[in-house]
Amino acid sequence: MKIRDVRYARPEGWHLLSGAGNLIGMTALTSAPNPRPLRIKPGTSWSDAFIRCRAVAPEAFDDDRLRNLWGGQWRRSGSPLRSRAAVDGTQIIGPPMIEPDEAREAIRAALDDHKRWRDVALSERRARVGTAVDAMAQHRELLALLLVWEIGKPWRLALTDVDRALDGVRWYLENIDRMIAERGPLPGPVSNIASWNYPMSVLMHAMLVQVLAGNGAIAKTPTDGGAACLTLACALARREGLPVSLVSGAGSRLSSALVRAPEIGCLAFVGGRSAGGQVAAALVDTGKRHFLEQEGLNAWGIWEFSQWDLLAAHLRKGFEYGKQRCTAYPRYVVQRQLFDRFLETYLPVLRGVRFGHPLAVADDGDALPELDYGPVITVDKATELAGKIDEAITKGGVPLYRGDLADGRFLPGQDTSAYVPPVAILSPPAACALRHAEPFGPVDTIVVVDSEAELLAAMNASNGALVASLACDDEAYARRLAGELAAFKIGINVPRSRGDREEPFGGRGASWKGAFVGGAHLARAVTVGSDPDERLVGNFPNYSLYPPV
Repeated sequence: MKIRDVRYARPEGWHLLSGAGNLIGMTALTSAPNPRPLRIKPGTSWSDAFIRCRAVAPEAFDDDRLRNLWGGQWRRSGSPLRSRAAVDGTQIIGPPMIEPDEAREAIRAALDDHKRWRDVALSERRARVGTAVDAMAQHRELLALLLVWEIGKPWRLALTDVDRALDGVRWYLENIDRMIAERGPLPGPVSNIASWNYPMSVLMHAMLVQVLAGNGAIAKTPTDGGAACLTLACALARREGLPVSLVSGAGSRLSSALVRAPEIGCLAFVGGRSAGGQVAAALVDTGKRHFLEQEGLNAWGIWEFSQWDLLAAHLRKGFEYGKQRCTAYPRYVVQRQLFDRFLETYLPVLRGVRFGHPLAVADDGDALPELDYGPVITVDKATELAGKIDEAITKGGVPLYRGDLADGRFLPGQDTSAYVPPVAILSPPAACALRHAEPFGPVDTIVVVDSEAELLAAMNASNGALVASLACDDEAYARRLAGELAAFKIGINVPRSRGDREEPFGGRGASWKGAFVGGAHLARAVTVGSDPDERLVGNFPNYSLYPPV
């Protein structure tokens, strides 16, 4: 029976020396001085960030709210949500939620933008998009700071999100000619509905590529986070004359406008299967271009494997952003004969995961902390994960590891209700949610198997996934197994990711619907050629063509 790690984190003076899930020993650090209390690094508070936004883009930020952008104007419309940052409960300004009537006006205005923009020469489109990207690069750190506050990303990962967006668009600027040769814009603007976890490298990146290809683009801000970051980015884009629109509102109320409006030429959706299924059903009789990315239970299978140091590095990196990523790996399927070796590698990784307040420092001159993750997106999400963990254990799952909030790096007395320490559960029972669905948080499940058939069945538990990986010494054997996996990208002894460049991205089964994206696939999905019967590469009803991956 496992004895939980016990850590008394603070000046009380006790420190856990070691233990792979067992309490081996503690020592009193009585001679060491008490650590200095942490505080938010000066200049990085939410109020500091918002004041900087007001100075950079006063047209988009009022003293007390964000504005909506449509018809080329920033509008003081909608009812602003008053939100509390998951980071520490600080009150922040949320999205200004509009009503369906205004959304329909915004769509009609986006079509007018689109009609004007589609006649602009590619050379001018490229110049304007490039200038907008340069402007965003000048404000890179402010965009990243907004991501820290709005969606809880640690500083390094927030900077990476911004950089990937800008670097990705620069790559398209260099390559767009060959991608859209003899192709033209869609008949209407592209409507974008995306989840909160990658406002820049998924949503803003996609909008800028859509515009570069000759289209207008309208986006709904994710309700749970990212509105201020996207507002600043769109303000910089609009100053260069780019036909971007940004509105906020409840997805269920704006769906008729943002999904089914006849003016829309294409829909780009990133989110959960429930919402994605409703969107897909709404598109059935429209014939609209679409690409719908939805979650799947991405799995890592371990079979006839011995390269444990290699796996350890991948396991640690897998906890970035608390596994709140569409290509995270929350499921490990392990050959029984290797289970002891897997635990020797895996448990130290969990004990070394670093989480806490992304902006907490001891001294003014300290660099921001190097964390694997901060909070999950909301307190409600933390509560949901706690319920799923309890359900899995109550129904028979084995708690291999349960971290403790005392292990986190926090300000004195701060609100930690949105933080979830790492958790690992062995053999989640079939009757619980964690057996079949992605948790979207720092919660791993592990399934032990005895045969190749069991391995494949356990890895295919969610009827389709975006990525999967196999840890296997015999790569030829692993590639044969990979052919039986219901995932789009499959790694052999390496993880797979979304990617923005030449490589296509999509999914299988219920994880994806519509055209594939990435490289020329993204450019082709938002342009039309001369062949009226053109079929895009993708996962369409009664039509499925998967390019080599």
